[in-house]
Amino acid sequence: MDKKRLVVSYSNVSPEVLEAIRKKYPLGYSNHVIKVKTRGDEFFYAITVDTEDASYLVKVPVKIDTKGLADEDPLDDINDEKDSEDTFPENEPSTETEE
Repeated sequence: MDKKRLVVSYSNVSPEVLEAIRKKYPLGYSNHVIKVKTRGDEFFYAITVDTEDASYLVKVPVKIDTKGLADEDPLDDINDEKDSEDTFPENEPSTETEE
């Protein structure tokens, strides 16, 4: 007998599914989230979990860290240091002779 395959929102999971999530991801599921494409350019994020009766694709909320995503390129400061190579001493051959 094949298991049912269900898609459900995390906010609507049953206590049985919630317990299965806790067992499968005891340290949290943040490193196990997958991106699921739907029609067109639409998508959602989810985790997978199985119970005895069904396999679930559980839609989870994802907070994207936008900190540091400014209009300016953070590498601009590095690229502006035009003469940075001139600050290092030239490697000139040694004039000492070996005996």
